[in-house]
Amino acid sequence: MAFSNASLLSSSSLYKLNPVLFSHRRRTVTLYRFHLRILKPRFLAVAASDNGVFTSPEIAKSFDFTSEERIYNWWDSQGYFKPNFDRGSEPFVVTMPPPNVTGSLHMGHAMFVTLEDIMIRYNRMKGRPTLWLPGTDHAGIATQLVVERMLASEGIKRVELGREEFTKRVWEWKEKYGGTITNQIRRLGASCDWTREHFTLDEQLSRAVIDAFIKLHEKGLIYQGLIGLETASNEMIENHQWKKGSYMVNWSPNLQTAVSDLEVEYSEEPGTLYHIKYRVAGGSRSDYLTIATTRPETLFGDTAVAVNPEDERYAKYIGKSAIVPMTFGRHVPIIADKYVDKDFGTGVLKISPGHDHNDYLLARKLGLPILNVMNKDGTLNEVAGLYSGLDRFEARKKLWSELEETGLAVKKEPHTSRVPRSQRGGEVSYICLAFLLNVLIHQVFGFYANLSNNQIIEPLVSKQWFVTMEPMADKALEAVRKGELTIMPERFEKIYNHWLSNIKDWCISRQLWWGHRIPVWYIVGKDCEEDYIVAKSTDEALKIAQKKYGKDVEIYQDPDVLDTWFSSSLWPFSTLGWPDASAEDFKRFYPTSVLETGHDILFFWVARMVMMGIEFTGTVPFTNVYLHGLIRDSQGRKMSKTLGNVIDPLDTIKEFGTDALRFTLALGTAGQDLNLSTERLTSNKAFTNKLWNAGKFVLQNLPARSDGSAWESLLAQKFDKDEYLLQLPLPEYWVVSKLHILVDAVTTSYDKFFFNDVAREIYDFFWGDFADWYIEASKAHLYQSEDQAVASTSQAVLLYVYENILKMLHPFMPFVTEELWQALPNRQEALIVSPWPLTSLPRNLTAIKRFENLQALREKDVLALLSRLDMQTIRFTDSPPGDANQSVHLVAGEGLEAYLPLADMVDISAEVQRLSKRLSKMQTEYDGLRARLSSPNFVEKAPEEVVRGVREKAAEAEEKLNLTKTRLSFLQSTILVSE
Repeated sequence: MAFSNASLLSSSSLYKLNPVLFSHRRRTVTLYRFHLRILKPRFLAVAASDNGVFTSPEIAKSFDFTSEERIYNWWDSQGYFKPNFDRGSEPFVVTMPPPNVTGSLHMGHAMFVTLEDIMIRYNRMKGRPTLWLPGTDHAGIATQLVVERMLASEGIKRVELGREEFTKRVWEWKEKYGGTITNQIRRLGASCDWTREHFTLDEQLSRAVIDAFIKLHEKGLIYQGLIGLETASNEMIENHQWKKGSYMVNWSPNLQTAVSDLEVEYSEEPGTLYHIKYRVAGGSRSDYLTIATTRPETLFGDTAVAVNPEDERYAKYIGKSAIVPMTFGRHVPIIADKYVDKDFGTGVLKISPGHDHNDYLLARKLGLPILNVMNKDGTLNEVAGLYSGLDRFEARKKLWSELEETGLAVKKEPHTSRVPRSQRGGEVSYICLAFLLNVLIHQVFGFYANLSNNQIIEPLVSKQWFVTMEPMADKALEAVRKGELTIMPERFEKIYNHWLSNIKDWCISRQLWWGHRIPVWYIVGKDCEEDYIVAKSTDEALKIAQKKYGKDVEIYQDPDVLDTWFSSSLWPFSTLGWPDASAEDFKRFYPTSVLETGHDILFFWVARMVMMGIEFTGTVPFTNVYLHGLIRDSQGRKMSKTLGNVIDPLDTIKEFGTDALRFTLALGTAGQDLNLSTERLTSNKAFTNKLWNAGKFVLQNLPARSDGSAWESLLAQKFDKDEYLLQLPLPEYWVVSKLHILVDAVTTSYDKFFFNDVAREIYDFFWGDFADWYIEASKAHLYQSEDQAVASTSQAVLLYVYENILKMLHPFMPFVTEELWQALPNRQEALIVSPWPLTSLPRNLTAIKRFENLQALREKDVLALLSRLDMQTIRFTDSPPGDANQSVHLVAGEGLEAYLPLADMVDISAEVQRLSKRLSKMQTEYDGLRARLSSPNFVEKAPEEVVRGVREKAAEAEEKLNLTKTRLSFLQSTILVSE
């Protein structure tokens, strides 16, 4: 194929899709060369928006980040964040994961706000009534701690104030500081319906929480696990007088409350392993068992010693009794169970069911008593005898010292243990510093210090309220199996199924003052474990009690509150009016469309919402679950203050703008962690600037607003039918076709939640096709063509393509796109509510291929030459033109040659120099190929397909070499004739 009389081809800036192949430096140099061209626009710029909110790129050099808040407030004041039913489509609803009311913005918030806002803005433009329902969580433990610390700074203790006054102080704190996180979320561009904002302790949601508790209790799904023995005599233990309803929880002595299994994190930390003798009752001094433990203070709670039944070392002791050290001779049975690993440690296991999860389960299986030796504050109780009242770690030191004195201490040795800590209240945040400091102390002084002992979680048997989960879990599993609920990415479905298939009952009570008080009342003077009333209010409970016990009865409410996750599990429907099923919002918007959150709370929150939704409403609360990954630093490390690698979103916004931050976060793949770096942010800030400069070019090359005839001609041009596209010049035909293909691809990716694909596809088209090729190609028509109709066509295409780019980018980069949209002429509505681009519009693959053939002509000098030519004179032929010898000849690639007319366009001497350099390079490449083919080792040993490929390359190189030699000879003769 050949073509002649070529005109303007494309930008010489050559957008480089692959940064490995094409450097930013080359792009910059080339663009600079074009900026030096003296081209005079033939059109006056259009005027910017005059409403005082927006700034035109004709006026501002770049997008001003400080205008983001002004734009956001304008959107909100216009009511754009509220659902609009004008187009009568199916609603699209997202309930925001409620951040803690104590929180301040971090990158995790920025991630979920970005992704959810993308979903909302896209579906709003698609014409669906959209509701993004915001709110905050009362965060029971975190908020109570914040206020307690505030009071402590004033010398006030919570218990001194009393519950009522303390709760009042917390509400005061919430009113003063609780709006911080929501204001920061606004800063990210979240287009939530703030008129529907909720707080998990507001009146509506509190009513829903009480109703849910009562319904579950009535169905027998809520029960009270009774407290284990805090004190017990040998006689009571021997007679198994222990509470069969006891249950083990994770207890935080620091927080003085139970915490969820899911909220406990285990860290590998240096500690000590203690070896202790347990003498065999009735035996000689040589008859003893050695146990190894990291928590010797729990031996006061031992109720058995176990060995493996196949361990011959201890077979003679099975069935006998062991004497628990330092307990004045208390005996416990020596039992056999396969659970004991005979090859681990000494092969002997002390069983303390009240203080170890595994021991607890073993005790329940074997019918062993459960003995608790610890108070709620981490001190030992009366069961510990002389050690009663001592802190657990103080007792450990004293006990070991006395074991050494009595000859019952065998040895102690360094040992790394898995230490349980709660995510709540500072236990986990203390780990890194304590661990590093402990290692340093050990290296210098040779011992480990208990730097963070008071932060460690204790397994403890305690009276708590529980929800029976298995019946609800079965329904939640079935919802996924039936396809009623889709989890994205799909791999998390297996994790979801595994957790629900092995679910434990949920401890829902917390020993706090801030939160939803458990709606249970007890009768004064009665056994609270047997006589209690579940009611909606104190008045209702009193009426029930009076009916049963008489008018003089006295009642008191359970002091505990519900786990924060209990109220959060009702969030998708309690925020819409449930338990009032006739509420307008509940009927319109439930079930919701998508639940988007981090994969780390799939169990904490997502699965529980599914279970509660099905239980109370009969349907899943959302049809899709979209899980995002964690934000890490550029090295892939988790962000932490200890490492000093935390990136603050608000600081990032000040430096790079909200749009650049959002675009960067959205480039992450669903479910995978994202490494965030300043390099990425800088690159996407440059993308924002490029978008701004492209807008400036478009605006500067549109007709003046007063030029009615020019605008009439421009707006009359349509691009939604094949016959319209057939009339376009090749560059316009190409870019419009590419745009229509892009709209279809991007729409499909949006619908599938492939947001990273959306971002990359738009980025590549805008920068690679529109900015770096079509804008440059349009300059010949805009600045040099004498045909007004041709110029008008280029103007129409520029505007059409650019405004559709703004539409597709808006969900990702709402601020800069709205600012640019408002600067465009004849805007009838805001971009945020403008209709989404139409799909399935015409495109021509032949036009795309032809233009891409022209793009193959990449040489800088030739592109400079092409930029002066008229694209309308391009002709594609199957043979060279008759005046080939009077043209610049280029071999662009296999099957494509270009002949560009020389007349009045090129310095022939310069062209001879260019071709001479090219010929030298081509000769070197050809000689290299021939050398390989001349080597017997290569021809005989290389794979046949490799040899064949080299032969084909050599033949092609020879052909190009001969063509170039012929052309160079002609040009050299032309110079001689001229001279």
